[in-house]
Amino acid sequence: MIGNRKDDHVRLAAAQQQSPRRTNDFDHVRFVHHALGAVDRSDVELRTGFAGGTWQAPLYVNAMTGGSVATGRINRDLAIAARETGLAMATGSLSAYLKDPATADTYRVVRQENPKGFLMANVNATVSVDDARRAIDLLEADALQIHLNTVQEIVMPEGDREFAYWAARIEQVVRGVDVPVIVKEVGCGLSRETVALLRDLGVYAADVAGRGGTDFASIENSRRTAGEYAFFAGWGQSAPACLLDAAAVGVPLLASGGVRHPLDVARGLALGAVAVGVSGRFLGVLVEHGVDRLIEEIRLWLDQLTAVMTVLGAATPTLLTQCALVISGELREFCAVRGLPVGHLANRYPSAARHPRRA
Repeated sequence: MIGNRKDDHVRLAAAQQQSPRRTNDFDHVRFVHHALGAVDRSDVELRTGFAGGTWQAPLYVNAMTGGSVATGRINRDLAIAARETGLAMATGSLSAYLKDPATADTYRVVRQENPKGFLMANVNATVSVDDARRAIDLLEADALQIHLNTVQEIVMPEGDREFAYWAARIEQVVRGVDVPVIVKEVGCGLSRETVALLRDLGVYAADVAGRGGTDFASIENSRRTAGEYAFFAGWGQSAPACLLDAAAVGVPLLASGGVRHPLDVARGLALGAVAVGVSGRFLGVLVEHGVDRLIEEIRLWLDQLTAVMTVLGAATPTLLTQCALVISGELREFCAVRGLPVGHLANRYPSAARHPRRA
């Protein structure tokens, strides 16, 4: 039954990618262009530090799937793409493996195909310490990713209905495992209050995973005969809103949810994310065109991200946080009602571009 559900998730998530291009809050984040602010392209370095190591790029393949024969093939191809492009990667939820060890190979293939890559093992917030360790051991994972998905669960016909103990369980897992713990949403975003609580629980980093990308509430509602939970579609906050909301909490932030192209990656980094994760877009390319095309797509993204950073005068991902941003539309309205000043963001300027070379 779990395997069938995982296959349904992939099919429905891929179908969402076939819809016309959607706008989202990333479109309300605009860079201020400085015509003499660019740096030499050869000086741009994509590498970034995270979780005690160095990632080759501030971009990662975020959690998607696993638990069935078909999703095992997808995991294999995603791992190959991550290996060939140097990206970090998270598996989909290992809940199927923890309930049925016979599904182990659908996840283990990720480490087999990418033996030296940075891998995150994904589990749900109900996981015990022992099961969290099993998930980490299966993948020889470099980090543990715990997903929060109350909306998905409440819409899912066979989903969980008890959530009050999740925070305490996360704290137990943080204390009981030997790798960094990252907590992520699955498309509804993390408020600053939630990120502050995660900080207090000892969580290393938070992946805000906002609305605008794969909508799991809609996916689960489509699995219901009557479709009676349609009102949950689009629930929550966007990734840009979450990044602005939680900027001062003091926890490393990752951004995902609604990332459509490399400009969105640059926007997420400029809003303070250490790195940006992509699921739906990469899944759509893989399912429709295959792994070779996905590798080409990721390489193109990295090339285009380098181009954006060159024009902005940001020689490193961290320097993007010095680039001027104008926040508009509904995103600015969100910031206003949450008491978040954003006007100062329009007057930032990368230090690397302040001292031009002599001709």
